[in-house]
Amino acid sequence: MSSALTPLFFDGHNDTLLRLLHSGKADPAGRFLQGDGEGHIDLPRAISAGLGGGLCAIFVPSPAGLDAEKNFLPPAQPEALNRTLAMARLLFEIEARSAGGVSVCRSAADIRAAFQRQSFAALLHIEGVEAIGADLDALYVLHQAGLRSLGPVWSRPNIFAHGVPFRFPASPDIGPGLTEAGKDLVRACNELKIVIDLSHMNEQGFWDIAKLSTAPLIATHSNAHALSPHSRNLTDRQLDAIRDSRGVVGVNFGVLFLRDDGVKNPETPLDILLNHIDYLVKRLGVDHVGLGSDFDGTTIPAAMGDVSGLRLIAEGLVSRGYDAETIDKICHGNWLSVLERSLGA
Repeated sequence: MSSALTPLFFDGHNDTLLRLLHSGKADPAGRFLQGDGEGHIDLPRAISAGLGGGLCAIFVPSPAGLDAEKNFLPPAQPEALNRTLAMARLLFEIEARSAGGVSVCRSAADIRAAFQRQSFAALLHIEGVEAIGADLDALYVLHQAGLRSLGPVWSRPNIFAHGVPFRFPASPDIGPGLTEAGKDLVRACNELKIVIDLSHMNEQGFWDIAKLSTAPLIATHSNAHALSPHSRNLTDRQLDAIRDSRGVVGVNFGVLFLRDDGVKNPETPLDILLNHIDYLVKRLGVDHVGLGSDFDGTTIPAAMGDVSGLRLIAEGLVSRGYDAETIDKICHGNWLSVLERSLGA
């Protein structure tokens, strides 16, 4: 780390691809590369902030008028597949036009090499795999294209599992777990060395995956239920299972998942975010906590503003007595370590 205040960051989750495509503006790849100043991330701001890369999510929003908590989202919808491919294509176009400034990574070694070149290390992730059918054909094709991480569900049901709905206060123990197709998906992800993200799983689905999967348990963007009793957050028992599997939890910056009152208030103090880091470090140990911002996908504390606010987290950790080695682990090292164990070196 060059300075206690400017570490290298690797982020467990962003929704920037969706933001770029949904803006309706021309040349989304060019706007990311040149810097459009919109949302939370573009390449110039990422470089300035020390953000060396992250899991870049593909997410297909629910169709208009669909109640995500009640209605089953059909599998392998042509629209879901088409939109998934459009976001993947956008990421590959960004890489191709970046003159080496962005690298789509398929292994931990790729990420390390990108860091050395000062190239933004993008790991292709899908959040809710409605584009994939029970035959899993699309999974194998997408893996060949570069897919290395997925969450079986977003917070809605599909053929694989039941995502946890957004409720406060509430336990994550809402609804049934994996279907038989979901169990097949987990086995295939283990075979292909695709990370399985637990962040939007309900509790039963979490335990089904914990029992079946041979990989470290990873929640890319979740917080401590003990501090914020939101259904999307992780109970102590879930945290213990992640620790015991040598997994990682990425702290979500979303104010809905930080606060103890469930209020979507952007004036949430950064100390509340730091409290979640403290809690997770004490529960999991310093080797199992990372950052999972949810940039461009949620309301973050106004004090952060955008990706440039990452330095405030580093400064806050310094003020709480964390040493440089531990800050490096939280900011990027733990992600690299768990991805080595999950994807291979």
